[in-house]
Amino acid sequence: MLKPSPSADMHPDERAARVELAACYRIFAMLGWTEMIYNHITVRLPDSATGGEKQFLINPFGLHYSEVTASNLVKINLQGKVLDGSTYPVNPAGFTVHAAIHDGVPDAHCIMHTHTTAGVAVACLQGGLQQTNFYTAQLADMVAYHDFEGITIHADEGPRLLKSMNNKPAVILRNHGLLAWGQTIPQTFAILWTLQRACEVQVATFSMGKAIEVPQEIALRCTRDALQFDPGHGAGQDMFDALTRQVTRLDASYQQ
Repeated sequence: MLKPSPSADMHPDERAARVELAACYRIFAMLGWTEMIYNHITVRLPDSATGGEKQFLINPFGLHYSEVTASNLVKINLQGKVLDGSTYPVNPAGFTVHAAIHDGVPDAHCIMHTHTTAGVAVACLQGGLQQTNFYTAQLADMVAYHDFEGITIHADEGPRLLKSMNNKPAVILRNHGLLAWGQTIPQTFAILWTLQRACEVQVATFSMGKAIEVPQEIALRCTRDALQFDPGHGAGQDMFDALTRQVTRLDASYQQ
């Protein structure tokens, strides 16, 4: 995939992270995982580009995901201070949750949050995600729940969210939506895609009647056998690359 040359005053690792994250926003737009100008995907910049300070990239508030580019992503620190001179605002509801997770979970280099219809529906369901389909079986013991506390703009919710997550990478925010985190953008995407599919199939199944339960021992075996999250087996890179090629064919302007 052709990538633009790094700016003279930008670390190459930051530029690479910007291009990959912008591609991810376009992938979400292509899949319909958008919520007008809301929701967020963030990535923590590598220490090589920050000198060790925790900094991350977030979408400019006011732009649709289809308008996000490598250059208009906003770089902020854990206090929400804009570090790259961007004139775009940052949505406090995105900064508060993402900053808490980037700071509190060492491996959370990428965080994705969605309000898809299927995801919110399952988040609102008594019992949440139930062990009844091929995709839930790949997430055995990987899903956490956090109770709804309102719009996520209050910093004091951060510690409670981290406690609820208990280091599990797929999170259902009750009455709210879905969240996933991982060591890379592709790995996080693979987790969220599986969680989203699990919710979609559950919504469809429950609309028809009572579901067949997957025994816990079978689900645990499926999760062990499902290698798409494992860094030793690509951790979603092949899938993410395929989708990146697709959005590049549609519109390569995200690279700018």
